Amino acid sequence: MALSYKARKRWSLVILLIGLPAYIMVAVTVVGLIDRPSILVELLVYIGLGFLWIMPFKFVFRGIGQPDPDAPQDSDPR
Repeated sequence: MALSYKARKRWSLVILLIGLPAYIMVAVTVVGLIDRPSILVELLVYIGLGFLWIMPFKFVFRGIGQPDPDAPQDSDPR
C-alpha cells in the first residue's frame, strides 16, 4: 500500500520532530552505558547510528522536497 504525497509529507514531519530526537536520546544512552571508547570509535558509532535510523524510513522521505505530483498542473505558460 503506497502512501500519498501528503501522507508521506506528514509522516516525515512526525519522524523528524518526534522520532529523531527520541532516537538521539536512546543512542546517547546506549553509548553512555559502555565504557567511553576513544573519540574516533565513538564518532564512528554515532555516524553508523545516524545512518541506521533512516534506513526503515527511506521510502517516506523519498521525493518530499519535490513539488506535489498529484497537484493540478498550471496551464498558463509564463
